[in-house]
Amino acid sequence: MRIKQYIQMIDYALWEVIENRNTTPKTTVVEGVEKVMPPTTAKEKAQKRLEQYENFTAPSSEILDQTFDRLQKLVNQLELLGETISQEDVNQKLLRSLSLE
Repeated sequence: MRIKQYIQMIDYALWEVIENRNTTPKTTVVEGVEKVMPPTTAKEKAQKRLEQYENFTAPSSEILDQTFDRLQKLVNQLELLGETISQEDVNQKLLRSLSLE
């Protein structure tokens, strides 16, 4: 968990590559320093995160803490991209995503 947070804070584009396992970051060399460029625009990222939020579900094998952490991470990412979601909406999304068990 700490490594995850560290990588997200240092280089979020790299974290997305690790998380998605399907794209490589674009890199450029500027005065001898390598810089990782995000694979998509902020608008595309926001759209992707909104879709993930809308389709958010909790697998029955996942414990409540894990589900909450995933949802909170998604909401935090949306906020960083300029999208705001009320706490009431987040609470409703969490409750609706839980299995009947």
